[in-house]
Amino acid sequence: MLHTLLHSPSHSDLETLILMTEAGDDLLLLQDGVLAAVAGSRALQTLAASPATLWVLEEDVQARGLAGQISTSVQSVDYNGFVTLTIRHPQQMVW
Repeated sequence: MLHTLLHSPSHSDLETLILMTEAGDDLLLLQDGVLAAVAGSRALQTLAASPATLWVLEEDVQARGLAGQISTSVQSVDYNGFVTLTIRHPQQMVW
């Protein structure tokens, strides 16, 4: 399943999100959700417990001026990569 986090981690139930993820899932952080990918953040520590692979949408990182602050443990993806993730996962859940 593809999980997409669109909202700021401070306005999201990250614990429930983690409970809903399984091995083989992907979690894409986009819009204000990219804030959860900031290195050393509490949100990133929480999401690191998820079995899902973490991705961040590069365009949203750039738009928020966070390019130098994103953790190297989160993989970056552009819009083409976003499309690839949606094709790979017919089931999706938006957070």
